[in-house]
Amino acid sequence: MTKHIKPTDSELEILTVLWEKGACTVREVHEVLEQTKEVGYTTTLKLMQIMHDKGLLTRDASSKTHVYTAVVSQQKTQEQLLNKMIDTVFGGSASQLVMQALGNHSSSKEELDQIRNYLNNIEQQNK
Repeated sequence: MTKHIKPTDSELEILTVLWEKGACTVREVHEVLEQTKEVGYTTTLKLMQIMHDKGLLTRDASSKTHVYTAVVSQQKTQEQLLNKMIDTVFGGSASQLVMQALGNHSSSKEELDQIRNYLNNIEQQNK
């Protein structure tokens, strides 16, 4: 089993594009990234090549244009980043994270209902 590599912030932005759009060329990823920040095409290309070398992306070179796909799943990456944040920022306390998030974010009634249902399901499973 290979060790999961923690992506950098820039790599995470690229992964997010690939998770949302599926397999993409460098140009397609770059066009999405440049909508929200100044980034050069060659920077996007180099980052995606590095990510391929690290094992975060696969590359299909069968056509003239290389097509990249995320190797790591969105859920697994979010889980690992969240666990690291809980450990380092909240001293291992998930409840501190939740209280901080709910205290600093106005949640809709629907979001609060989803949270309640989730907590109820967890309680039922632990009985």
